[in-house]
Amino acid sequence: MTDAQLVCKNVWKIFGPNPQRILKNHDQSKTRAEIQTETGHVIAVKDVSFEVKKGECFVVMGLSGSGKSTLVRCISRLIEPTDGQVFIDGENVTDMAKKELRDLRRYKTAMVFQHFGLFPHRKVIDNISYGLDIRGVGKLDRTDKAMEILNLVGLEGWDQMYPRELSGGMQQRVGLARALAVDPEILIFDEPFSALDPLIRREMQDELLELQSKLQKTLVFITHDFLEAIKMGDNIAIMKDGQISQVGTPEEIVANPVDKYVRDFTEDVPRYKVLSAGKVMRKTKQISIPEGFNPILNTTKIEGLIDICADTDLALPVTCCDTGQILGEIDRSIIMKSMKTGG
Repeated sequence: MTDAQLVCKNVWKIFGPNPQRILKNHDQSKTRAEIQTETGHVIAVKDVSFEVKKGECFVVMGLSGSGKSTLVRCISRLIEPTDGQVFIDGENVTDMAKKELRDLRRYKTAMVFQHFGLFPHRKVIDNISYGLDIRGVGKLDRTDKAMEILNLVGLEGWDQMYPRELSGGMQQRVGLARALAVDPEILIFDEPFSALDPLIRREMQDELLELQSKLQKTLVFITHDFLEAIKMGDNIAIMKDGQISQVGTPEEIVANPVDKYVRDFTEDVPRYKVLSAGKVMRKTKQISIPEGFNPILNTTKIEGLIDICADTDLALPVTCCDTGQILGEIDRSIIMKSMKTGG
């Protein structure tokens, strides 16, 4: 077993009357649509494997029908996988009995849904404390914890309101607070911001990133929006027809898309916000530091170098952020080429 907190190994989910037969006998050369037409079975998730490290935000991204939501529901067995294994902290989730599975969902994982999933008849404070109530936590303790989380997500003063009295963004904060209140190790987000207006959506993304910098939870984040994926994710898995097309950091995927499907997602990405000096530099060690300039760290995004390089024709050294060793050089022409779509 690896040092990853969450591991999915060869996970399949096939919907239909005889999924095991399809798993055993289906023609690998046929598309998902062909198999569905011929057999009436839908291969929603096909032989998916990935790992998520503790404290990482892992984004599963794909268009509608790609299998991403089905995949993440297999993690905690809200949907039973047809085949494959899921491990959380080395424990095989796919082998868990009902009680073990209930404990996993109550204590180790929590889910935030697209449409909030709030109880309309419960006040905000009672919605947030619901998971603690299910655990059997006393009312005073669970209310104290819920108030602490309420303040953390910026909802001070709204504890006695009902969900219908809140805006969409505020309702999503309640959903997030409810998940955080049980202090899970793994948070699963199923397109949590897609129902929100663009401005509120960006605010919620920023707030979640700020919370993550403090809490360092392990996040699995589902989205159909590639710009959201590269903003939120430490690593991204791009899905198509139930399979993963590519897994990598935002920078790796933008710089080296593996096929046309992935490349189409990257076309409108502001590359200067994603690519780093180390990714686009000209490799050389035969360069000195020009007078009046500091070396550039290889992790520095191109966005942060535009003003520096715009005012000079000089090539500037790029150094390793860990060792300080010179790795290469970067200049104005390299930066301009790196900003070009598909460059």
